[in-house]
Amino acid sequence: MTDLADDVSPGLRLLVGPVIECNRGRGMGEDPLVTAVRSGDENAVRLLLEDGADPDAVDEQGSPALCLAISAFNSTIAGYLVEGGADPDRRLPDGTTPRLRAVDSGSIGLTHSLLGEAAQLSEATRVELLARARQWHEMGPVAMLRERTSASDSVERVRIRDREWSTDYHEIRLGGMTVRDGHTGILTLLEKHFGLRPGIDELAARACALEYPDWEHAAWWEITRTVAQRQDKETWEAATELRAHPDPLHRRFGAEVLISLNLGDPMSDAPSPFEQRTLDFLLDWAAAEEHPDVLAETLSGLGQHEDPRIEPLGLFFLAHSAPQVRAGVVSTLRIVDSERSGRQTFTSEGLNALLALAQDTDASVRKVAAYRLAHSLNPEPAVGDVLAGLLDDDDQQTRIWAVHGLAERDDPRCVDGAGRVGPVDEYEAWSWILDAPARYEQRQKEQDAPARAE
Repeated sequence: MTDLADDVSPGLRLLVGPVIECNRGRGMGEDPLVTAVRSGDENAVRLLLEDGADPDAVDEQGSPALCLAISAFNSTIAGYLVEGGADPDRRLPDGTTPRLRAVDSGSIGLTHSLLGEAAQLSEATRVELLARARQWHEMGPVAMLRERTSASDSVERVRIRDREWSTDYHEIRLGGMTVRDGHTGILTLLEKHFGLRPGIDELAARACALEYPDWEHAAWWEITRTVAQRQDKETWEAATELRAHPDPLHRRFGAEVLISLNLGDPMSDAPSPFEQRTLDFLLDWAAAEEHPDVLAETLSGLGQHEDPRIEPLGLFFLAHSAPQVRAGVVSTLRIVDSERSGRQTFTSEGLNALLALAQDTDASVRKVAAYRLAHSLNPEPAVGDVLAGLLDDDDQQTRIWAVHGLAERDDPRCVDGAGRVGPVDEYEAWSWILDAPARYEQRQKEQDAPARAE
């Protein structure tokens, strides 16, 4: 959930209150809060609520603002409305509630935003929410939509990115209804909040039965995170047992859980109690694993550790036939020095591997290597030459990292490269990286200034 930080100008704040009163007093137009929710204006929603807007305002059809936010899959606005006093248990004409609609939506973020404190929910509400989530999980979103809409036409399925939560879904559209395919993750989320604890075998089966089981999918991420948050010996041992599973997807799930367990409790500074055991286990596993997806995951997990055995093992797979394994090699390269800015110095063997991977035939491998080269402190001229060779790469992110790396090395080729990046979505997320050539030019001006003065 986005923090309620006061990041809007005082002038806008002064205008919000009078607009509410003006429209209410004259009975003109739509409620300003409803308008802000419809437009997705998160700052306006926050300010209107702080200035006394009715969080349960409805539109001309009687739909509450909270339901409008749910329909738009906007978990930030939905969270603001609930925090501002909107009733998530309001019984609607169709018999649902906003909380039930959030479950129906398939958005884990929306459900989380409307869940609130589990201890404050009645037993009847818990049972109702769990039953609804389980129904979607067991039937699947397509079957549920066909039952609800009686539509027999083809399903439209689109992969989308939930930027609020940095996870992926598929939006499924049928018969005029749209849901996201996160219902299995929602069931897992609700069980966790209600004190239920399915076994790791059951949760692994859920994750591996997903139609699109990959680590970027919201449901897979929620399930693996739920298991890893347990931080106990029983869970660690159950995850290690998955190494022997005949299904590589189950093995990959076990590897992800082990890696997450090793990262420890994000709310604590204490080191993970599983660090050494996980390191030894992953070293042995990576040396023996044959499936490329699982092997790539174990190599990635080894990147969370520091041990002289890791880099030689990774370099052994430098010419592996699977690109995901070659990309995983990058995680195993040893860092001999680093700065707080994130820039790093690699061993000579590691640097040579990066230079080779940055010229790989596979675009995904080049992108991973370009990122690490862009943050390299190694002074060798070959780093700049290889980055310059990526300025025309087909992948935009690879081009961005190449330009950034050249600028950080004060290489003038970054200026020409900046013109080859092309339009970038969500510029703010890339602003520091994209502005690197401008900072390079400013440094050059400052260095040239004394010479011109003389």
